[in-house]
Amino acid sequence: MPASSLDELVALCKRRGFIFQGSEIYGGLQGTYDYGPLGVELKNNLKQAWWRRNVYERDDMEGLDASVLTHRLVLYYSGHEATFADPMVDNRITKKRCRLDHLLKEQPEEVLGRLYRAMEVEEGNLHALVQAMMQAPERAGGAMTAAGVLDPATAEPGDWTPPRYFNMMFKTYVGPVEDEASLAYLRPETAQGIFVNFKNVLDSTSRKLPFGIAQIGKAFRNEITPRNFIFRVREFEQMEIEYFVRPGEDEYWHRYWVEERLRWWQEMGLSRENLVPYEQPPEELAHYAKATVDILYRFPHGLEELEGIANRTDFDLGSHTKDQEELGITARVLKNEHSTARLAYRDPDTGKWFVPYVIEPSAGVDRGVLALLSEAFTREELPNGEERIVLKLKPQLAPIKVAVIPLVKNRPEITEYAKRLKARLQALGLGRILYEDTGNIGKAYRRHDEVGTPFAITVDYDTIGQSKDGTTRLRDTVTVRDRDTMEQIRLHVEELEGFLREKLRW
Repeated sequence: MPASSLDELVALCKRRGFIFQGSEIYGGLQGTYDYGPLGVELKNNLKQAWWRRNVYERDDMEGLDASVLTHRLVLYYSGHEATFADPMVDNRITKKRCRLDHLLKEQPEEVLGRLYRAMEVEEGNLHALVQAMMQAPERAGGAMTAAGVLDPATAEPGDWTPPRYFNMMFKTYVGPVEDEASLAYLRPETAQGIFVNFKNVLDSTSRKLPFGIAQIGKAFRNEITPRNFIFRVREFEQMEIEYFVRPGEDEYWHRYWVEERLRWWQEMGLSRENLVPYEQPPEELAHYAKATVDILYRFPHGLEELEGIANRTDFDLGSHTKDQEELGITARVLKNEHSTARLAYRDPDTGKWFVPYVIEPSAGVDRGVLALLSEAFTREELPNGEERIVLKLKPQLAPIKVAVIPLVKNRPEITEYAKRLKARLQALGLGRILYEDTGNIGKAYRRHDEVGTPFAITVDYDTIGQSKDGTTRLRDTVTVRDRDTMEQIRLHVEELEGFLREKLRW
């Protein structure tokens, strides 16, 4: 069964080298995490699976790796400078700062009820409540204090300031002079790099609609209250597709990508009952979206977004293109006075230029890792009454594919054979193969169960032709143990390549 608490996963990740707190030796930097030896393998395997599925296995997709440093005008015309902000409020007593919508979600029903009545909003509509509070911040601050809104840090009523918006983009300066002319941003999403490169990709590949551009990369958001381990952080990684379609075909492709992304997450090992599609109501849609479906996952801390699939219409290319007035853009966009490129598509049959609509499946890599760890975490009671923890990851995603273990570590014939076998298997290109030299086979099995290694190969006396019965009939054979069933079979070393390729292929 999936992990019952986030604490279980955090402890496992630290103990086994999946994930560490960023800058831990200096007290940690909130909202940052470092992926350890096993974490980086799991993360890379997830990204490679996504890239294989969406780029290599499709004939309508191109890849891109755009710059992290972003020109200010890109984020001005995209609307980020004006709208990429979260509502924030402070408790004057504790000096703690909270994101308003998250704070309200954690309140008891009676407290929220008083706040709904004070702000004259229909009870149950949290989105409308936040909007009303941001439109009347002075009134809202007093209403929160009077309603007894609790500070999550102390579980005591707070004395709350008027809420205000906080822009989450990280600013930096390009060059030696820090002035307005050199201002740039660390990108808050990978999408804008795709949109501003639309013409470059189209001209260099001669693609026909529909087609997509895929990108995996880092993004940065100065979150007010990072929380829930790697779920909400300030530096994170995204797997995004911008899929360009003809207007009028957008609703079909939006439905297509929702189903495709649900299917892929299930293939990665997430159970369908833990994946919940949520269609955003009109009042929750982003300003650019015609429709958005979030794929929610039942994380240990609750039902939260894993991926969003948005119909962004022609807003993005329409915002960044020149000649806007000639292209029949349907979305409301800022008048662009700086762009040097026409980000549009010329119909090969009619010769008419138009701005494509775009469907955006956008997933968080870190959230994907957290979901995989949660789903795979299993605590089992063994027939002998002992308990084991096992990560039942898909074998293809496991950080270590095979552990090669010598039965004893004080016999050079066995250890050298194991090392040669490890090198031979590593050369197959199946992923990481680990030589495990602990001298205690039982502890080695348990350790590899806990980190999700699907197969453990043991080199023993039989392997080197020194069987107890005095024969050499088992020379060059090894035992192969299955992580999930704990069953062991004996194979000749010449059979290992075929066995492992079959078990580890997608």
